[in-house]
Amino acid sequence: MHTIKRVFIPPASSYFLFGPRGTGKSTFLQQHYKTARWVNLLDAETFRSFSARPERLLELVRENRGNEIFIIDEIQEVPELLKAIHLLMEENKKTTFVLTGSSSRKLKRAGVDLLAGRALVRSMHPFMACELGDTFSLNTALETGLIPLIAASEIPGEKLKSYVAVYIQEEVKHEGLVRNIGDFARFLEIIAFSTGAELNSSNIARECGIGRKAVESYISILEDLLLAFTVPAFVKKAERSALSHPKFYFSDTGIFRSLRLAGPLDRPEEIGGAALESLVAQHLKAYLAYRNSDSRLYFRRTYADAEVDFIIYGKDLPFTAIEVKNTSRIRPEDLKGLRSFAKMYPSALQLILYRGKERLLIEKTHCIPVDTFLRNLHPSKSIDQMI
Repeated sequence: MHTIKRVFIPPASSYFLFGPRGTGKSTFLQQHYKTARWVNLLDAETFRSFSARPERLLELVRENRGNEIFIIDEIQEVPELLKAIHLLMEENKKTTFVLTGSSSRKLKRAGVDLLAGRALVRSMHPFMACELGDTFSLNTALETGLIPLIAASEIPGEKLKSYVAVYIQEEVKHEGLVRNIGDFARFLEIIAFSTGAELNSSNIARECGIGRKAVESYISILEDLLLAFTVPAFVKKAERSALSHPKFYFSDTGIFRSLRLAGPLDRPEEIGGAALESLVAQHLKAYLAYRNSDSRLYFRRTYADAEVDFIIYGKDLPFTAIEVKNTSRIRPEDLKGLRSFAKMYPSALQLILYRGKERLLIEKTHCIPVDTFLRNLHPSKSIDQMI
């Protein structure tokens, strides 16, 4: 695959750059910081050297004062380096550190706050459709996802199969994050059925045959490894009719499709609907992150099953309600959730993303082909410019 220009804009100051493995963090940094000094902690010899003597970083940076940008790749491998980095920032405020990571778990234990806010936190995500341009394929994205490592492969299906297995082997098992890998593997299969649904730890625990506390711990591990995220419920008024559990998504549709077991009793449209919603979710998450937006992503569902898949709420973007439909035609019942939401929040912009080919305006709801919406979703644009 030729080099894809990413929409991520790096800060001018020091920052953490988090993202799942394979999302192109190192590739981007190599292209953007051509003269930076690298410390690659995935290299066995480098890891041994710095884990044995973290203060060696002090010597390296002080010896290379003419080089003002230092990239520490996979900082979570030796979190003790944060103390040295903190000291170096105090010594010379012109020195810029870029600290990449594919897991925040070790850093949480070590205390990222050691840098006392001196380093910003940014994230790298799977490809957005706007980055791929004419090469973006909705069907391909729904089948194998948009993780650059997989998208660049000549055999993306085979690459995808090994992706989660590698994570389990190298991250979960190697770090001793769980006691029973079999339980965790079974949990991954079960949690895949919860993609786009509200999390119910008790139900998942019952299906896995493990304790609820273990399930909650496993979900936390997925989030720390940047393999999954949750979307909280939107409750800005005293609504007794609204549910409050968060919804669950994997960070990439391909991960969901790899884990979601399918058989003759599964309806393709059910899996396809969850995949489509997941694809929109990961795009919206990336969109807000790359904008460094103060707006947040929410959802809403009432006990009467009036649901809005996504709600964008904050100061820098229009208040927006988005419903995703895996259908080529809009039916009257597809407007149920948005109509319910509009009664309580009439100022919200209303969108339906669907598999059709025409833009429609039904009452106050803008119906947009999902392929068109994703291609036009760019961090430089406000959400109302997609209409």
